[in-house]
Amino acid sequence: MIQKGFVPDVLTHNYMVNGLCNMRKLEKADWLIREMLDKGPSPNCATYNTFIKGYCLLDNVDKALHLFSSMANSGTKPNRVTFNTLLHALCKKDLLTEGKKLLGKILDDDKKAASNVITSTILMDGSIKSGDIVEALGIWDSMLEESTPMDVISYNVLIHGFCLARDMKLAYSYSCQMLKRGLLPDVFTYNTLVSSLCKSGRLDEACYIHDVMLRMGVAPDEVSYKLIIQGLCVCRDVDKANGYLNCMLEKSLIPEPLVWNLIIDGYGRCGDIGNAFAIRDRMLSFGVVPNVFTYNALIHAQVKIGNILYACFLKKEMLLKGLFPDVVTYNLLIGAVSNAGHIHYALQLYDEMLRGGCNPDMITYTELIRGLLCEV
Repeated sequence: MIQKGFVPDVLTHNYMVNGLCNMRKLEKADWLIREMLDKGPSPNCATYNTFIKGYCLLDNVDKALHLFSSMANSGTKPNRVTFNTLLHALCKKDLLTEGKKLLGKILDDDKKAASNVITSTILMDGSIKSGDIVEALGIWDSMLEESTPMDVISYNVLIHGFCLARDMKLAYSYSCQMLKRGLLPDVFTYNTLVSSLCKSGRLDEACYIHDVMLRMGVAPDEVSYKLIIQGLCVCRDVDKANGYLNCMLEKSLIPEPLVWNLIIDGYGRCGDIGNAFAIRDRMLSFGVVPNVFTYNALIHAQVKIGNILYACFLKKEMLLKGLFPDVVTYNLLIGAVSNAGHIHYALQLYDEMLRGGCNPDMITYTELIRGLLCEV
């Protein structure tokens, strides 16, 4: 463009700055902005906002704040986007006090700043992450006093705070309040509630909330199912967890290996080897590749029923598939063969472990010492 006598406008430059920031090439973006300052067109607020966001994404808040200060020197006035980007970055790094100082600075120039829902939501989120739910509620009350229009995200942040504080009564109350205000809870709202209920062992309630989500027309995502399946497996209701896995697959949601591993491990711990391997086979049929954790769950299942030979075969299968056994794999096998009185094989496994670069831990040595003592 320049060679043909065309000077790119500020919008074109902004696209270039954005592209460089997305590629994390901040030095080149810095050079481009310096060129704009020297030769034109002059950077505008959007240019600086993009560059500030780029540094915030790299957690370089100091540089982002320096850019914020330099905007005034270039005659560019920061806007709401500038402030919210910086505030979010500060709160993310647990620098809530610094964020409030920045808010105070903005309020001197913009008396309407406090009524912005995005700003208030970021401050609420920062307070909650700092463990101060009372302060978050204070910000919420200020929003109500200033007639700030609430949105789903602001409700989600507060509900998440109540769930972290294990106050499900208030979490439910504000979820109902959303509906009264004509705001429909989204998948994040339901996932937040389900996660908290699962962590508290209230699986019946969690499953009920999952059903409510479906009835309200909100499609569960991979996280929704993972939370329920994990909770059910922890409570050893593996058949029900498998039912939710089937629901996922029916909706063309292919779970990550972790979800399959949870169910495989669940069946293994219950001594149901048949279903554990059936899930592994189904996992393969959907193109999901078993990982070290998959094999560890299967090895643990075999060890649990005393089938040491097949447990050792699974380790060999891992190696054939290019998977390297980890400390858990070796600990399971060393413990199993030691219990069976095969201390020499346990020591062979220990040597193999060292040769493979796998560092033994306290459990490894405990199993070996126990096996050696049994030999005496």
